[in-house]
Amino acid sequence: MKYNRGRMCVLALGGNSLIKKGQKGTIQEQESNAEQITREIFPLVTLGYNLVVTHGNGPQVGHQIIQNERASEEVPAMPLDLCVADTEGSMGYILQQALLNELRRHQMKSVYVVTMITEVLVDEKDPAFKNPTKPVGSFYTKEQADKLIKEEGWSMVEDAGRGWRRVVPSPKPGKIVQRYMIRDLCRQGNIVIALGGGGIPIWRNQNNDYEGIEAVIDKDLASSELAKMIHADLFIVLTPVKEVFIDFNKPSQRALRHMTLDEARHYMTEGQFPSGSMGPKIQAAINYLEQEDGLVIITDGENLKKALEDKAGTVIKR
Repeated sequence: MKYNRGRMCVLALGGNSLIKKGQKGTIQEQESNAEQITREIFPLVTLGYNLVVTHGNGPQVGHQIIQNERASEEVPAMPLDLCVADTEGSMGYILQQALLNELRRHQMKSVYVVTMITEVLVDEKDPAFKNPTKPVGSFYTKEQADKLIKEEGWSMVEDAGRGWRRVVPSPKPGKIVQRYMIRDLCRQGNIVIALGGGGIPIWRNQNNDYEGIEAVIDKDLASSELAKMIHADLFIVLTPVKEVFIDFNKPSQRALRHMTLDEARHYMTEGQFPSGSMGPKIQAAINYLEQEDGLVIITDGENLKKALEDKAGTVIKR
C-alpha cells in the first residue's frame, strides 16, 4: 500500500458551519456554505497536508429529530444514534461534493474524498448517563413533557421560558472504532470526512456486542481523541471568532494570539472558558497536546490561511 508521508491534520468544523444563524437550512443554503468552507480550508490541501475533516451536526440532527417526531404516526421513529448516523451521511455528502469540486478546479485529480460513518465507544459507567444535560429536538408544553417522561422515559428540562425539551447524556469519547481506517485513508493522500456530530455513541451490551446508545458526544473532544489516535501533526478547531479571548465581554478583554499548554491549563482552572462556548475547544487542545507534540490552531474560516502563517488566530503548543 502506497502512503503519502505528508503531515497529517485533523480539522474540526463548527456545528453551524452548514446552517448559519438566521438560515432555514435548505439544501441550497447548505451547499453554498459548504462551498465557502471548502475554499477557506483548501490551503491545507495545497500546502500538502493529509486532511481529516470532522464536523458538528447540531442544527441538522435537531431537524432530523423533529421530522422523526412529526412523522411518528406514519413511519416508525428512529433512535438518536440513527439520527446521528443519518446526518453523518447527509452532511458528509454535502461536504464531500464541495471538496471534490474544489479539487477539480485545482486540477488535483489524484486526490479523492471519502466520508466515514464513525462510531465512538463510550463507558456505560460515565456519570453523564445519570445526569443528562444536552438539549435535543422540539419544545413541548409542560403537559406534553409530563406525558413523554411517563411514556417514553425521557429526561426533560424547562429551557429558558421557551418550553420543555428532552435532554440526553453527553459522555466522554473513548475508542474511535474506525480510527485505523481513517488514518490509512488519510495517509494515502485522501481527504477523509469523519466523526460527524462527534460520532455515533456505542457501548458494549451484556453480550459484549457493540450497541448504539441515545447520547451525543462533543465534537471537539472527539476530534481531539482522533487527532491523538492517528498522531496528527496539526489540530485545528474552526469557530465563529477570530481568536480566543480571556476576560471575554469585560473591559479587560484580551485576545490570546499564542498560548502554551501550561497557560491553557491555567486559564481553564481560572474559569476563563465556559463549558457552553470555548471550554470544550480549549479542553480538546489540552487533551491533544498532553500526548502529541503538535500544534493547535483555533480561529474562524476567514482567517485560517493567515493563522497557518501565524498572522491570525490563537496558536497553542507545548
